[in-house]
Amino acid sequence: MRLPPLNVLLSASVLLGTSSACIVEAPGGASPAERRAATVAQVPPLAIRSGANLGGKVEVVGASVQPGRIPAGDQARVTVFFKVLQPLEEDYLVFVHLEDADGRMERMNVDHKPAGGMYPTTQWKVGETVKDEFVIALPPGASPRAINVWMGLWEPRNDARLPITNPEAVRNDGRGRLLLAQVPVGG
Repeated sequence: MRLPPLNVLLSASVLLGTSSACIVEAPGGASPAERRAATVAQVPPLAIRSGANLGGKVEVVGASVQPGRIPAGDQARVTVFFKVLQPLEEDYLVFVHLEDADGRMERMNVDHKPAGGMYPTTQWKVGETVKDEFVIALPPGASPRAINVWMGLWEPRNDARLPITNPEAVRNDGRGRLLLAQVPVGG
């Protein structure tokens, strides 16, 4: 049984005049169906291979970008696969920074909860592969030759990124950002 979110319960208690009641939110978690939707048994063929190790906890196996070229004013879907190596004690966000490959455009942030918010990192199981999807969009009129897609895992409460523990093996900026892809722009 799924309970309503805490804010709905609090609103109901105020409306019913029972605001002195103590309401404790039941422990949540991904349902078995949500967990199945957020994980894959086998990683499909990928356009982008990575192998970045984030804090010894997660490996970025790779990603795909569809379509592989973004026209100005359009968007692309990015799918990233994370292999869980060790339990994660914190709920990390996937941070995504989109930057013009030539440094002429303002950075865009596409930070988000992994797996559409269905499967927090504290629930990830060692050995499984978590699929995360997000959309990157290019503003109309933008004319960079390519967009760099930087990413990693970030814990906002402490403003801490999981460090890249194999920086010599992957493209990175030395500050915990993995260069996942450089996506060409144009029709």
